[in-house]
Formats: sequence, C-alpha cells, structure tokens
Amino acid sequence: MPVQGQKPKRITQSNYLKYYYDIPHEGTTSQGKPLRKLKNITCPYRGIKIIPSDAIKGFEKGLLKCKSAEDSVYLLSHYKNNMLKTEKSLYAIFKDFAELNPNDNLQNCLQMIRENCLTKLKLEEFEVLDDVDVLSRKLSSSTALRLRAKTTKCRQIILADSKRDTFKRRIFLDSLEEIIPKPNEKEIFNDIKNKALFLPTSESSINAFVVKYSKRKQIEIVRRIFIASTGSIEHITPASLGGLNTIGNFLLTTASGNRYRENMRLVEYIKRHPKIPKYMQSYTDDIINEIHSGGLKGNETYPYKIKEKLMKESEGRIMISLSKYQYTKEEAAKKAEEFEKRFEKYKN
Repeated sequence: MPVQGQKPKRITQSNYLKYYYDIPHEGTTSQGKPLRKLKNITCPYRGIKIIPSDAIKGFEKGLLKCKSAEDSVYLLSHYKNNMLKTEKSLYAIFKDFAELNPNDNLQNCLQMIRENCLTKLKLEEFEVLDDVDVLSRKLSSSTALRLRAKTTKCRQIILADSKRDTFKRRIFLDSLEEIIPKPNEKEIFNDIKNKALFLPTSESSINAFVVKYSKRKQIEIVRRIFIASTGSIEHITPASLGGLNTIGNFLLTTASGNRYRENMRLVEYIKRHPKIPKYMQSYTDDIINEIHSGGLKGNETYPYKIKEKLMKESEGRIMISLSKYQYTKEEAAKKAEEFEKRFEKYKN
C-alpha cells in the first residue's frame, strides 16, 4: 500500500477504496468483479444510485486541479444526485461557504464550525452509551459491572477532550469483546454490541465528520465525500461470521453503506434502516435490467441466489420479487452454463 498522501501508480476501484477509505474486507476473489462493472445500480442499503467505478479516474483528474473552495464545490456538484444524507448536508454547507469565500478552502470551513459540532458529537455519544447502560440492567451484576466500567471510562475520555487520550469508537467496540458473558446472557449481550454500533461515525453524523475532517486537507475532504457513494463489494453474510467469497453472497453497495454496517448481522442492520427491504428490491430490479441488457454474463442465476440469501439472512424481512425477470431458475442456470462452456472453449 502506498504511503499516505501518495497516489497509487494505477487507480482501480479496488485499490482506490482500500487506500483512500478504510472499509471492511470486501473479498478479493474474482467473483466480485462482474458486479463492479455495473452502472446505474441502486444501493441496497441507502437507495441512491452508486457512482460507477469508471468515474474514479475522471474525478481524480478534476480533484488535482482544485485549488479553492469554489473549485471543490463545482467538482462535487457533478455528483450531488449520488450523495448520501450526511454528504449532501455537508455539500450544502460547503456551497454556502464557497459563495461567500470562493478563494478559501474547505478545511477552514470545517474548522470554523468544529467547536459547535464537537459539543453536539459528545451528546450523540453519550446518548448511545446511556442506551448501552440501560440494557446492561438485564445482565448479571458481575457482567454489568464490567460493562459499566468501560462505558464510564468512555465518558471520562469524551469529557476530558485530551489530545493524548481521545475517544475512539473502534476501541470501545473491541473492548466489548473482552467481556465474556454468561451462557444465558449471550443474546442480550449481542443486543448491547449492536446498540454500541450506533455510536456516531463520519458516515452517520455530520458532527463526527466535521470533527474528524477539520484536521484534513481540502483534497482529502472532497475525496471522502465522493468515495462514500462509490461502489463496494459487500458480504451479505459477513466474512467474520463465515460468509463466503462467492457472488451469491455479494452485493454491490456504496462504500459508506458497507463501512457503516461493519460486521452487523443483516437482520440487525434492517432495524436501523427500515427501508432496506425496499432498496433491495430496487437493487434487484436494476440487476435484472443489466442482465436483460447483456450484462453479468455467466451470472444469470445471481438474482435467484441473492433472493434466497437475503430471505435467510433477514429472517424473512426481505422478500424479493423476480416477476420482472425473463428467465426461470432453470433457464438462468442453463444460460450461465452455456456461457461457462463458451468461455472455457475460448480459453483453450
């Protein structure tokens, strides 16, 4: 991996995301490549159209020419319709700032509002920690005490606001793994860990974004807003829970949707984002349109695979309709088999 600040020799969607955006493991097998090539696909987690991989090089060329806030806002305006909620709100702030300060830069914009956002961020963090403590009442006294010790330490760090000892969401999440609940407490403890995932991130909170990126250069700020909506290969069943690197376990999502879910079970993620079943149907319809247009050659069974997988992982909350698909399951399998035979013949 290149040193921070250095651009990879050859920009691809894969190394672009890994280098410029810290997302969970995507799966490095070739099974995800057919999905990466698709365009005009709805994010199954967020409902916006995903920025396709072939837009990355053009964006990077434009970004290198950006010298001012005005330049940056103009570049981002081309992707406004693809932006997620947090990024779209930030774009509106940047746009107002650029109109008043066209020759300034976006880092100064974030630094101007940082203190106010930091106060609001602390309150957001406390709300989640309070919810965790409420759930801890369902645990045994010994387990609850260990958990309360960790949430108390987090509050102390948040209030101290020391540069040497800052609150890190990931450190708290990892610290929960140090607690071994009793056998009869495992279910409630899983609920607690899922609740802890609600701690704000730059994906879910404008305040968290401002605090984090007020320390970054303008080029990183603009790049981060763009990358949030670019395509990322997501495991339906997380790899950490035994999910396989096969196309039947892959979705094409926005990088932000992938990162924010982390290793959460899909059924829990739906509780946080109730519109996911609706977005999954839009995603599947877009996939079907791609196949009907000649895309995803050799993967005509993909809609059937993810329909079954999503039904299982969502515990029946996602029921995909394939009424628009022109191939039966048997016909799709036959087309995939015919393509594989032609491909093998071509290789030989």
